[in-house]
Amino acid sequence: MKEWLYGRNPVYEVLQAGRRQMYTLRIAKGVQEKGRVADILLLCRTKHIAVEYVPRQTLDSIDRHHQGVALQVSDYPYADLTEILDQTVERGEPPFLLLLDTLKDPQNLGTLLRTAEAVGVHGVVIPLARTATITPAVVSSSSGACEHLLVTQANLAQVIDVVKEHDAWVIGLDGGADSQPANRVNLKGGLALVVGSEGEGMRRLVREKCDLLMRLPMRGKVDSLNAAVAGSVALYLALAARNPK
Repeated sequence: MKEWLYGRNPVYEVLQAGRRQMYTLRIAKGVQEKGRVADILLLCRTKHIAVEYVPRQTLDSIDRHHQGVALQVSDYPYADLTEILDQTVERGEPPFLLLLDTLKDPQNLGTLLRTAEAVGVHGVVIPLARTATITPAVVSSSSGACEHLLVTQANLAQVIDVVKEHDAWVIGLDGGADSQPANRVNLKGGLALVVGSEGEGMRRLVREKCDLLMRLPMRGKVDSLNAAVAGSVALYLALAARNPK
């Protein structure tokens, strides 16, 4: 299937990553061909992608956040768990994975994918059902970062069993009283961080399979954080622990 991606940074990152088939670029008539738009056009010429200049209303019908550009591409290329684990070997690093348990909000998924790419995770795992997947809206909210990530769809409980066999600790992010404070949790070495869904958190089986649960410090009057914010904070805590310099 084909789909339209939109927004200057997302389109640029898709072109840079080169993991999808790319068919046609549409640019709104009158858009100044400088900055990121110029970069996009250069990549399209290099990759021999057709460019069409269209009325802005044509792009509005794709999404109102198009920023004057849209690119028609093939579906998102999901990876295998094996590819993710092989990448840890290629980099000579202990596994660093993000497991997302049935997130529903595309904005939250996009934010976490953007953070995951920024901190250098080897791969992200999402469930096979009842979850947000990588749609054009998620590509946009991740600012195209998902194009540089290995993301797989799999049974999370089974994935946890596999990553444990690869010497990774599975740590679930949870604000409950039975969770360990973040400053007492060792985030060095092999790690699979689990972030639960908005409101409901992790499902029972996934929660039970975690080696331990971790909670973030809260000093204000609000007693919880948005799933994407909490997950992003935890990922940076892990990055700091893995790379103390």
